[in-house]
Amino acid sequence: MELPLYLSFNEFENRYYDNLEKWFEEYQNTSEIDYLKELSKLYSSYLYYNFANDRLQADASIQIKDCFFPDYDKIGISFCTNCEDGKSVKNTKNIKHQFEWKTITMMEYAQHILDKINRHFSKNNDQENKNILDFINNCEIITSRNGAEYCVNYNQHQSTIPFLKAYLPVYGQTVNIAVYRDFLFSIVQIAEFIDQKLKDVRAFESMIYIKLKSEARFKVQMSHQFLTMCN
Repeated sequence: MELPLYLSFNEFENRYYDNLEKWFEEYQNTSEIDYLKELSKLYSSYLYYNFANDRLQADASIQIKDCFFPDYDKIGISFCTNCEDGKSVKNTKNIKHQFEWKTITMMEYAQHILDKINRHFSKNNDQENKNILDFINNCEIITSRNGAEYCVNYNQHQSTIPFLKAYLPVYGQTVNIAVYRDFLFSIVQIAEFIDQKLKDVRAFESMIYIKLKSEARFKVQMSHQFLTMCN
């Protein structure tokens, strides 16, 4: 069962037991703890542990390659070598690109994917009876490039599908900023709801708070060890 990702806490809370019932219908030999564990995995990607406040905070971002061609006129360039999953893309002009890693918000990422799909619509006539959501995981479309721009990694893109399904418009050119802001506010409430349910059944090790705090501590320890080795 593919669990839906909700962008507002009210919708998540209102649909919790409906989705739990569907979960039991499909997975009869499981428990609510298993369901909560899957929810924990789904939503933890959009959160981080804040040491200063000792709490979870929203972090809806993604790292992506920002590709550019420093030695060439960008106009008319439509191929990027070695951008997609380490595979070479055919480039008859043998143009070499450079890239830098950028961290962008999921709203920016969603708009980038939306632009790609709409660009496809403007050039093709295969969108009859189809909409934006029909193309959000089309490998050819989402990994295509039009000059120097972000290089989408198809494997990484898979983790963004639940968010894109919930956030992208069915039709249209732009994403909704207000909905995204609500998501940033709601994601912490959703995590706290999940964690409280896990706490009630004493499944502490699966709580989002516990896992992200542990991961944050590990990163700090590794950073300290690295600095010690350098010194």
